[in-house]
Amino acid sequence: MTEETPLDIAHAAMQADLDDDAARLGFYERLADDELFLLLKEESRGDSVNPEIFELEAAEGEPPDRYVLVFDREDRLSTFSEGPAPYAALPGRVVAAMIAGSGIGLGVNLGAAPSSILIPAAAVDWLAQTLGPAPEEVESQVRALEPPTGLTDRLITGLQGKLAAAGRFCDHATLARAVYDDDSQGLVLAFIDADPDAHEPLARAAQEAMTFSGADQRLDVAFFDTSDPVAKRLARVGLRFDMPEPEAPEPVERKAPGSDPSKPPILK
Repeated sequence: MTEETPLDIAHAAMQADLDDDAARLGFYERLADDELFLLLKEESRGDSVNPEIFELEAAEGEPPDRYVLVFDREDRLSTFSEGPAPYAALPGRVVAAMIAGSGIGLGVNLGAAPSSILIPAAAVDWLAQTLGPAPEEVESQVRALEPPTGLTDRLITGLQGKLAAAGRFCDHATLARAVYDDDSQGLVLAFIDADPDAHEPLARAAQEAMTFSGADQRLDVAFFDTSDPVAKRLARVGLRFDMPEPEAPEPVERKAPGSDPSKPPILK
């Protein structure tokens, strides 16, 4: 029995209750975040990839439905293709952006896992649009900062997950509730001592966490230095997210091809 993957778990949660919006969002979030193995017609050349496209018969008089195939494990791709096959390993968000607007859907883990599913082109377009827009810059005057309220476990978990890879870009983040000069309110996630080059990807990560949490709240993102008085106000009332220290890569011992009798050279 093969090991259950995070995508399998997210798919099972979605299938358990198809009316559960949170579970459905959780599946799409996992699909976007996971590295997927995209089946190709031929070996990729540089940055160029040529996906294998499969056609399924549609209703009479309608054009066939077209799909590219992705798998969340390399061995699952091999199971489907009944042997080695060319592929490109890409994040799900990249695959969605690549085929968005083309009328092509996604076949996920077909015939190789319990998470086997066909995602129609319209759903792929939705996912790409949800992930695509860059956060907009707005200037609002904050009148007051308060402890955050209305937080769901899914939102907190989502933020923790999205920010887990940000250790090398930022010291920590603080979530609070802001009251603005026009009497509007919303959550504000402040990144403290963040690398300026990482502002946009950090803001995008926060935006995605809010979108896929299903929370119906406004979320603004801000950036401050530790010495900024606002950062000190936030520390008093906000919920702090510490960024994990990035792990140092373990040294890799590279052996000459064929020197390990358990791993013979690949023949092409």
